[in-house]
Formats: sequence, C-alpha cells, structure tokens
Amino acid sequence: MATEAVFMGEEAGNLPEGRFMDREVDWLRFNQRVLELAEDAAMPLLERVRFLAIFASNLDEFFMVRVAGLKRRLATGVAVPGPSGHHPRELLTRVAEVSHDLMRRHARCYHDSVAPALADAGIRILRWDDLSEEDRRRMHRFFRGSVYPVLTPFAVDPAHPFPYISGRSLNLAVTVRDPRTGRTAFARIKVPSALPRFIRLEGECFVPVEDVIAGHLPQLFAGMEVLEHHAFRVTRNADLEVDEDETDDLVQSLEKELLRRRFGPLVRLEVEEDISPEVLRILKRELGAEDEEVIAAAGPLNLAGLHQIADLDRPELSFSPMVPAEPPGLDREDLFAAIRGRELLVHHPYESFATTTERFIAMAATDPSVVAIKQTLYRTSGDSPIVESLIEAARSGKEVVVLVEIKARFDEQSNIAWARKLEEAGCHVVYGVVGLKTHCKLSLVVRREEDGSLRRYCHVGTGNYNPSTARVYEDFGLFSAAPEVGEDLSDLFNRLTGFSRTTSYRRLLAAPDGLRSGLTDRIDAEVRAHAEGRPAHIRIKVNSLVDEEIIDALYRASQAGVPVDLWVRGSCVLRPGLEGVSETVRVRSILGRFLEHSRVFVFENGGDPQVWLGSADLMPRNLDRRVEALIRVSDPEHRARLVELMDTAMDEGTSSWHLGPDGEWTRHTRDAEGAPLRDLQSALRRDRHVRAMDG
Repeated sequence: MATEAVFMGEEAGNLPEGRFMDREVDWLRFNQRVLELAEDAAMPLLERVRFLAIFASNLDEFFMVRVAGLKRRLATGVAVPGPSGHHPRELLTRVAEVSHDLMRRHARCYHDSVAPALADAGIRILRWDDLSEEDRRRMHRFFRGSVYPVLTPFAVDPAHPFPYISGRSLNLAVTVRDPRTGRTAFARIKVPSALPRFIRLEGECFVPVEDVIAGHLPQLFAGMEVLEHHAFRVTRNADLEVDEDETDDLVQSLEKELLRRRFGPLVRLEVEEDISPEVLRILKRELGAEDEEVIAAAGPLNLAGLHQIADLDRPELSFSPMVPAEPPGLDREDLFAAIRGRELLVHHPYESFATTTERFIAMAATDPSVVAIKQTLYRTSGDSPIVESLIEAARSGKEVVVLVEIKARFDEQSNIAWARKLEEAGCHVVYGVVGLKTHCKLSLVVRREEDGSLRRYCHVGTGNYNPSTARVYEDFGLFSAAPEVGEDLSDLFNRLTGFSRTTSYRRLLAAPDGLRSGLTDRIDAEVRAHAEGRPAHIRIKVNSLVDEEIIDALYRASQAGVPVDLWVRGSCVLRPGLEGVSETVRVRSILGRFLEHSRVFVFENGGDPQVWLGSADLMPRNLDRRVEALIRVSDPEHRARLVELMDTAMDEGTSSWHLGPDGEWTRHTRDAEGAPLRDLQSALRRDRHVRAMDG
C-alpha cells in the first residue's frame, strides 16, 4: 500500500498514488547513465576507463549507505512502505535485480569493449596466465621485495576462527592440502590496501595485484599443496551512528564509530564467477551472506581501481586539458575592489577556482586591513591551500572562526585531522549545530576600509572549498560586498557558532527553518501568476529531487498549467508526463566530463525572474536536517546568464537524458537527421562569459 503524502494546505485527493518512484532504483538508473558514458565509443578511451571506475565506486557507496539503510530498517522491525508504496523487502529484491544486471553489464563493457580498445592502444591489463616468462621473473622479484613482507595468510581451523573481513577489502580465498595427512584447509589472504591496484610491467602493461599474490601462493604455504584460489570482496554498512545529545565529546565519539565502520554488517559479497561451489559455501556461511547478497562477475573485481589506468599520461586518449578563464576585470583589479564595485558570479571549472575563491581567502589572510575571517568547511583536499591560508591568518593575529563539519560522510577522519590542525594554529573551530549537518558553503571576511569603517566581503557557493574537486565539479560562487548579504552571513554564522535562532534573512533562504517554506511559497506564487495571466515558469537544477512535499507542490503547479523544467543529475522520483498530473513537467539529466554539482532555482516571477543558487538539494535531509543556504542573485546580468544556462540545458538541441513517466531514462545525442546535438559542457568552454581554453 502507498504511504500518505504530506501537503501544505492541500488535500491528497487530486494527486494519485504511485506518483513517486523508488529512490533507490532511480539512483541505480543514474549510475546506469554513468555506465552508458563508459559504453560510448565516441568518448576518449581513458575517459571511458574513468567512467568504469566511477561506476564501481558509486555502486560501493550505494550498497554501503542506501542498501544498508534498507536492511537496517528490516532488522529493527520498523520497516514501513516508502513514498513509492513499496516495502523495504520488495525494494531490496528489486535493487538486487537491477544492481546485479548493471554489474554484469559493467563487466561486459570492460571485457568486451574497453579492454580490447586499450590493448589496441598498447595498454594491456594481463592476468597471471597471460604473462611471459620474463614478466613472471620480474614479478617474482617485485613480490619478494614489495609484497611478501606485508602479507599475512590466515588459516581457518579449530584453533583459528574465520577472520573478520573488513569492508571494501580485496581478498583471496585459498584451499590447500597437507600432503602428509591428506587433510584440506581453508585460508584467507587480505590484499594490502597500500599496494597499487594494478602492478606495472614494462611499458604500459599491468597485472592485477591479486594475481601477483596468487602466483606466489606456494611460497606463502610452503610444504602445502595449493588446490584453488578465488578473489572475493565484502561491502559493509558504512553509516555512522552517534547520539549527539548523549555524548560529551563529539569528536571522540565519532572516532570510535569510525573504527567500527570497517566492521559493520555485510551488505554485499562479490566473487569471481569461476569460484567453486565449495569455497562459495564456506564464504556465505562464515560471512553470513544470503543468496541475494552474492554477486558473481567476471574478474578482476574492484574495478574502482581503474582510476590508476585512467591517469596514464596518454593525452591523445583523454579529454584535452582545459585552462580555466579569468573572470573579466580581475586581471586588472584588486579582488576586494572588484567585489566592492559589483557582485561577481564565477562558474567553475570554466572559470578559475584558484584565482577567485582560493585567492579571496589568501588575500584575506595576508591583508593587514582584514580583522576577521569566518569559514565553513564541509569537504576539502588533503593539501588545501584554503586551510593553509586560514592557519596563516590565525597566526598573524586575525580572528579566524572555522566551522568544520566532521560528520561529512566518508570525510570524517580527514575533517577531524583538519579541525585539530586549525585549532593548533589558533583558529576557533566549531562543529556545527547539534542534530544538524552544516552543508552550506560560506565565507565571510571582515575588513577595515580606509575611512575606518568595517566592510564585510562574502562568498556563497554551491560547491565545497576543495581545490581538487573544483577542477572537475561544476559549481557557482557569488562574491558580494552588499551590506544585506554581509548581515545575512553574520546572522547565519552567529547561529552556527552560538545560540542565535535567527530564521529570516534578507537575501538568504536557510534550512532547516525557512528553506522548505521559501521554495513552496515561490512555487505557489508561480501558480497564482499563471492564474492571473502573468508569465510563470519554474526552472530547477539540483543533484537530487526526492522530497515528496516539494514534488507535490511541483505536481500542483503542473496541474495549474505552469511549465516546470527540472535538470537533475542523480535521483529523481517525480514522474513527468503523467496525464492530468505532470503534463507540463520536463526532466533532463546531463553527465559528461564535469560533474554537474550546482543548485540553481529560477522562478519567472511575472516576467522579472527571481534566481537563487546555493548548497541545497531537494531531499528531506537537506531541507529538514541540515544547515543549507540559498542566496538570491540580484545582478540582472547574472540572472540572465543563469536563466540562459537553464534554458540551454533543457533545449531539444542539447544532448541529454530524458526521463519518462515509467522511470526510464533515454539518452538523446542526435537530432532527427542524425546530426550530433549540442554538448553543453563543450559549449560552456566557448561561452562568451568564460572563454575557457583547451590546452
């Protein structure tokens, strides 16, 4: 049975059951789109390899989080149907079917298409049986010097219980026989994570690391007869559970949880398809794996390691390098002066992150007129120049406040390390609001001007302050010295660092208090405008659209006749094109060289478009359980630029995936005459606003 939806002042009667798709299945369809890029022979070869690796790592995270969540709901006995009306048990069955099919398709793409193409280009991934005698001698030397010292075989017998297998580790299951007694025994060898996924031979030939280990098993089990060996891999629940109301030290509690993460409940067992029934039976019994949790595929396993191959220095097989543009005027003008003159909108990676966002923090750190810096950090890189600038600012005596979100999934350990480093340098480090993740991307610089007054310079972004991802993530950043923006950021930082309960702002919409209602109010305003005969149109760009309340508001807007254009990179559980429900809704997805990451909201507003950008996706967690921020874009040129971007993405002449009411995504790359459609990301590199150059 379907669950009852939540409405704001509306009855559910005019919206049908079954209007929401399964979030988990649609996320798998997103990863299918990634796989389709790997299958596309028109893509540069090493980029196809990279998309295979991205698919594999995406799927790992899906099992560690989404599948683990479904299993936990069943285990705790609180499993109820989701918004789609499907019970978690039904969903697990469907997820198993779809994911197993995609994994087999992924393996076929690697073996039947990408690996042969790599071989034609002189890049070969060989298995042990394919190696020449000279290659084997080379691997013998490598094994003795670099592998053997770090290996530890674990026997399984009455004195040695089955070892605990940590999540995402690659392992070998080995069966040996004692020639003296004739008894057989089972052993497990963990492939050390410190070793490369593929061991390089001469030239551009590689062999999987587990093959090198398997080729030397007689040395590891001296005096025993090795009967068989098989690679296997375990995926475990990776969600952390910390009760913030009960702990006295959030950092210490989180560190303890991180130690337990590697040993969470099993959610997937991957094996090579030639594994023997007996060894598989042992693994299933000892690991507690059910039949539907076992996935057999053609090896090698863990193709997320293909990033190593994709990084080869073969420029003719990769996307051409891109040199980001310098925003107009910044080459002739001080950054603070430019921001004082007018607000600055930058579009990464087409426009430089280093000469805008990094430079903004670096200048603030060294400028003697700057008295304070306030900064949020959700994820950042291991060698972050932004963190170094904050440390430099603190050491020079400036007031530096940094909010480090230590609960950012899979970056917890890194963020704890950054927090401690910042504290040691004298920064005031806070960890956000109890019960909420702080996901907003904000920077506030307070500077004393020549007349003695204090002016606030602000940056509000859609992406993390991470120089590494800024090269491949598409994001916007807005710089402003407008007094109302400075007051908004001051109010929001006061909420993050103290006990302020400010909920209304001048140019911000902030979660968890005002963002949901702010968006639904603006959707409803478009309905009223349409009813009054004024221009009405809703355009939204997000990574995920799964919030039922927002979706129902969009359904109601469509029923009223308002055009609704949705540009969604990942999951979308709204069904477009349903008769009488969503006939005016179009949903598009664009994937390519850059990961579309920005969030943009455009409301036609009777012909004077209101445009917002920021950090929030349309998910319950973003609207209700995180601190998020959207900023209203006020500059007419900036608004026109963002509206143009949205319209270009939705244009029938732009290559994209189209979502149908049945939940299927269809790729459109050519027009009716067979000519290629516009590639949006390539077009943006030539855009008059940015003029990024191919190197």
